[in-house]
Amino acid sequence: MPRRIESHWIAGPAGRLEALLEEPEAGPLRLAAVVCHPHPLYGGTMHNKVVYRMARGLRRAGVAALRFNFRGVGLSEGQHGHLAGETEDLRAALAWLRERYPDIPFALAGFSFGALAITRLGCEMGGARWLMAVGFPTDYGPAEYLETCNVRKIFIQSTHDQFGPRAELEPVFAKLAEPKELIWIEAVDHFFAGGLEELEERVREAAVR
Repeated sequence: MPRRIESHWIAGPAGRLEALLEEPEAGPLRLAAVVCHPHPLYGGTMHNKVVYRMARGLRRAGVAALRFNFRGVGLSEGQHGHLAGETEDLRAALAWLRERYPDIPFALAGFSFGALAITRLGCEMGGARWLMAVGFPTDYGPAEYLETCNVRKIFIQSTHDQFGPRAELEPVFAKLAEPKELIWIEAVDHFFAGGLEELEERVREAAVR
C-alpha cells in the first residue's frame, strides 16, 4: 500500500525528538497511534524492523502511525532516561499527535522497551482505544500496574521470545484486568525472525477489532 510519510521535530522534555508520521494513502483515518521502539542502549531506534512492520500493519488498518526516536537516539536530543525519561518523551509525542488529530481517537503501540513505556503511560492516563504491547519483556521488573488497568491491552509475543518467554508471560497475563488478549506468533526469537509478515498481519487485524 502506498504511504504518505512526513518527517517532524517534536518538542520533548529533554530536547527535540526526531519523528516520522505515516498516514494511509486512501480512506478516512480511524485512529492515530504512537509507536515506540526497543531499548535505546541496545540499538533500538524507530527504524527497527519490528517497529517498521508494526507501523505498516497499523497503516493498513487505517491508522496514522507516529514513530519517533527516544532521547539520545538518532537525531533526538538528550540522554537515556532509564524508562522514566522515555515515558515522558512518549507523553510529548502523544500530545503532538493529539493536537495534529484532535477529533480522532488515539492508541499506543510499542515493541520491547517501547511496550513498557506505552503500557505505563497508557494505564496511567487512560483514554486510549487500545495499548499494543509487542515483545513485552518479563525480566524488566514488576508490572502490577497492568493488573488494574482497564484499557484494552493487546499482547503480541514470539513463541521463542528470550526476554518474555511463554512460561513467564502467561502467568503475568492471567493476572491482568480485562479487556485483554494475547497473540502468539511462531518465530525464532524476540525480534520475530521468521514471523515478521504474520506480525504485521496480526497487528492489522487487532487494530481494527
